[in-house]
Amino acid sequence: MAWSWLLVVVAGVLETGFAVCLKLSHGFTRLYPTVAFAAFALGSFGLLTLALRRLDIGPAYAVWTGLGAAGTAIYGMVFLGDLVSTLKIVSITLVIVGAIGLQLSGSGH
Repeated sequence: MAWSWLLVVVAGVLETGFAVCLKLSHGFTRLYPTVAFAAFALGSFGLLTLALRRLDIGPAYAVWTGLGAAGTAIYGMVFLGDLVSTLKIVSITLVIVGAIGLQLSGSGH
């Protein structure tokens, strides 16, 4: 099961990659970001699909989307000039804490 969680974490990082590349593709008008978007998206969904063979969907999906959302927001603030605010930092923290809480809530197995 630990391998399944590793797959979810890597898939969440790849989700950040596809979200950033989606922005950089400018509506799929730039070739390299568009190709990178497709590669990151296929990798992310593929790894999540493999992980869901052994994990409950609620916690796994929450961790996947939480990592993707937090990673994308942080990347935007650090590299793309997105606004940095205390509320944004607190909100990112809450997303991560919520995903961890769902995972720690246990499963019926």
